[in-house]
Parts: sequence; structure tokens; C-alpha cells
Amino acid sequence: MQRITIAPSQINDNYISLTPEQHHYLTRVLRLQTDGQFQAIDGTGQLYLCEIAAANAQIIQLITPLVGELPPPITLICALPKGNNFDDIVRACTELGVMTILPAISDRTLLVPSPQKYQRWCKIAQEATEQSERLTSPTVAEPRALQRILSELPDRSYKYLCEARGEHPHLLTCLQSSQLIDLPIIIAIGPEGGWTPAEIQLALTHNFQLVSLGRQILRTITAPIVALSIVTAAIEQILVPKS
Repeated sequence: MQRITIAPSQINDNYISLTPEQHHYLTRVLRLQTDGQFQAIDGTGQLYLCEIAAANAQIIQLITPLVGELPPPITLICALPKGNNFDDIVRACTELGVMTILPAISDRTLLVPSPQKYQRWCKIAQEATEQSERLTSPTVAEPRALQRILSELPDRSYKYLCEARGEHPHLLTCLQSSQLIDLPIIIAIGPEGGWTPAEIQLALTHNFQLVSLGRQILRTITAPIVALSIVTAAIEQILVPKS
């Protein structure tokens, strides 16, 4: 059944005030008639079974999902790559369960994106949330300088800076030696050309641990997907009871 994302403010009593875009999508694109059913998520973990009712929608039932979000919130700090590659990073990492995406302007960032780019990333995250049947939409922040991002992170968290060159422990090894469920997890991915020595030192002063993603040198678009895959696999291994 098709899902759409709504804002909690759209709910009034047992009805959802659909935006013109949402109503057009449901009735014109999906061709749902009056009483046609769909699912709605409000971005906070609630899932509703709804049906079309004239220009709005009526909530029929609050659904208890079979699968929820991963227990520890995962934050991705990613230096902005060239071109439109960040679109694919947002899409894939949303599907993999990231809760917060922090686009970073690093020393080697070539272009600062326009406000339209930021709005596009938010839209991509929403669409990926619906497609992957997640219940909570990740937060995509506006691009900021790396130094500012690091200064605002919570102290109590697992912080890993992925660095392609050097003798660093593998991310998976570090995750397996941590409790994971009790604290947020923060992963930082560098730009094309990697982090500068000054940026690595800055991360170390903010209690990041340098980690490797393996022997290969990964592209900026590939590294976040690999890192998030490792994190979610490590968490799910803890959550799923061993037979």
C-alpha cells in the first residue's frame, strides 16, 4: 500500500488536511477514488491507515508496525562532493536508517550548494523514507563548516572519522567492541582527496576515533553507503537473537 509523509500539524481530530500536491498525487497519479486507502507517516514514528474523503483524508486506524527504527540514532557527517552526488548519498543513507545528515563544508569542498539544493535533499529524504517503509524521516541540515558541526555534537556518543590512508582499525572491529545500543553513533566521511591533516586533528580534539572502511580507496559517494551498511549490520546482529 502506498505511503505518503505528512506533518503532524496536518492532523485535526480524525482527519488529515492534504496539501494540493498530496491530493494530486493520491487522486491523479495513484488514481485513488473516494474511500481509496493509503498509509501516512507523520515523520515521528506514527503510521496511519487512511482513506480519501473529498479534499481531505480520514484516519481509519493507527497501525502498529512490525519493524521500527534502529535503537541508536545514527548521524552522518559528509563532506559535500562534486556535482549531484549528494543526492544519491541522501537517498541511500535514508534507506539504511540514518537519522541525521549533516552536510559539511570542508577544506576541499569546491562548491557551496544553493538553497534549492538543500530543499531537494529534504525532498529526496522524504521520498526515500516512503519507499523504504521507514516510519521516521531523517533530518537533513543545511550545509555548514566542519568546525561548527563538530563543536555542536553531543559529548556522549560514539564518534568515528573514516580515513582511507593510514593504519587504522576497521569500523566493524570498533563497533563490535562497543555497546552500540546505549549511545548515538556518529560517522564522518571526507571529500574527494580525503580529510586534510588539520581536519583530522580537529576531529581528534572532539574525541573522534580514526577508522578504516577496508583496503580499497572508496569514492565519496560510496564510502557513506559502506559505512552505514556496516553500522546497521552491526546493530541488527545485536538485536536479532542468536538461534
